[in-house]
Amino acid sequence: MFTGLVEDLGRVEAIDATDDGVRLTVSTRLAGELGHGDSIAVNGVCLTAVVLPDGADTFTADVMHETLRRSSLGALEAGRTVNLELAMRADARLGGHIVQGHVDGLGAIRSVEEDGFARIVTVAVDGDTGGLLRYIVEKGSIAVDGVSLTVARIDAESFAVSLIPETLERTTLGAAAPGTPVNLEVDVMAKYAEKMLAPHLAALRAGTGAA
Repeated sequence: MFTGLVEDLGRVEAIDATDDGVRLTVSTRLAGELGHGDSIAVNGVCLTAVVLPDGADTFTADVMHETLRRSSLGALEAGRTVNLELAMRADARLGGHIVQGHVDGLGAIRSVEEDGFARIVTVAVDGDTGGLLRYIVEKGSIAVDGVSLTVARIDAESFAVSLIPETLERTTLGAAAPGTPVNLEVDVMAKYAEKMLAPHLAALRAGTGAA
């Protein structure tokens, strides 16, 4: 589990792509806090550290086909910057919101607009992932590339978030430009609520009156 509060900007050092998947190596000051098998979120994707060279500031993680299909990690190149967050500790404050590191789909930056010291970023959610919009509500939480954000507004095809200078400086969203793909993870509680209510709503639509 994560909180969506980015702890470091890592650098992609190597990408070893094979028919079986991708092995991703990232440099970060957080490497010394990782143990073999520990979880770390990379641009909002929960990965497992499988290689931690002694004395090095890098970790390596395996990225399977399902993750490559669901997220933007397959488009990463050596030298790119990524958002990193270690798994949440049980005794830590939940400063963001509950983030699982399980990407629901991809969005794309539609526009970037300055608003005083803040920056409004609008993210388009259409195509195969358009169904995610039903889980997104104004003033609700969403993770964009692993960053916990509050939805400022929403329409039929997109949502907007307002980023403070701290977020712009500490995450990759500060450099995000129109067309940039981003990983999206909606609030998991909304998905659970929908699943639990679905049978009751279906019964009501059928006219059975079941509660």
